[in-house]
Amino acid sequence: MNNLHLHRAQFPALSNKIYFNYGGQGPMPQVAMDTIAQSQAHIQNIGPFGSEAYSWISPQIQASREAIASLLNVPSDTITLTGNVTVGCNIAMWGIDWHPGDHLLLSDCEHPGVIATAGEIARRFAVEVTTCPLMATLNEGNPSSIIADNLRPHTRLVVLSHVLWNTGQVLPIDKIVEVCRSNKSLLLIDAAQSVGVLPLDLTALGVDFYAFTGHKWLCGPAGVGGLYVRPEARSSLHPTFIGLNGVTTNSQAQPTGWQPDGRRYEVSTLSTSLYVGLKAAITIHEQWGTAAERYERICQNSQYLWQKLNSLSDVKCLKNSPPESGLVSFQLSNQPSLKLVQYLESQKILTRTIANPNCIRVSVHYLTLESEIDQLITVISSSLG
Repeated sequence: MNNLHLHRAQFPALSNKIYFNYGGQGPMPQVAMDTIAQSQAHIQNIGPFGSEAYSWISPQIQASREAIASLLNVPSDTITLTGNVTVGCNIAMWGIDWHPGDHLLLSDCEHPGVIATAGEIARRFAVEVTTCPLMATLNEGNPSSIIADNLRPHTRLVVLSHVLWNTGQVLPIDKIVEVCRSNKSLLLIDAAQSVGVLPLDLTALGVDFYAFTGHKWLCGPAGVGGLYVRPEARSSLHPTFIGLNGVTTNSQAQPTGWQPDGRRYEVSTLSTSLYVGLKAAITIHEQWGTAAERYERICQNSQYLWQKLNSLSDVKCLKNSPPESGLVSFQLSNQPSLKLVQYLESQKILTRTIANPNCIRVSVHYLTLESEIDQLITVISSSLG
């Protein structure tokens, strides 16, 4: 592992504030910003549309796809390049051949974008959508048993987050995969808060669909993400968005079918520069340490913050044991959450509020310093009076 202070110097946004919003959007390293600008300038210099441009762009996109696939321990042909998590979830949710009477199961900790998508699918196709109570399992209970109890014979799809975005709980996806597969239900994972945090092996995990983004914990640019589709599940997922990248054509440029890999769910004109920037950001993280080493440090920081918060009166952490992710959520007994978050920001300490459950969420990365956590605690303590 490289020296953390030297490593952090590559992230300009970390030099003038204390940043605890990685779960919303991560700050980009300078090399990623430079790479984006340089690649864009190069494309414009050679002409954005032409054989020279294509011969340069194609391997750049493939290299980015391979970098993403390596993070997830999957073959690169299983990766669909998207704009963000929500696009990936839409591809998986709309691509199923829904029939009236089918059932779609969510948890009560899913993101509004996923909930709204499920609601529209229910309206259009007469699909029944229900919600299972996973928020209550944060400190006790068995999430996989709850899922099993809420499955039905006609449950076509289960949609869950790997790391719950509000409480930071890490779900036992390996056990949930087994439960869903025994019911012949497909499983879509919203990976907004897990990619860039947890060491991942999706091949071993066995999930059907895994939607993620590059702009949060990976500290890449906004507008790039991806979707993993398990090869065995590809035949059951029809394209949601259709474009030139996803189709095969004949000599008259007429569509003849779908691409045999993850490209079938892509449209056209991918933002090459942004994907090159994401690849640069991934490289920076890997230069500091392995995925396991980065996760170990994230958990150390989460535990340190959790312990410090528990030492404060008028503060209650949602989780009664150290978190296993980078998200630490807590509640106040003596003032509104928003008031404290706004005060913290006035002190150049960036956190956020969550509506359900009403709480303050702090995101700690491997990039976070203990001294930054100490300063957060000092400011919170002084504001609570």
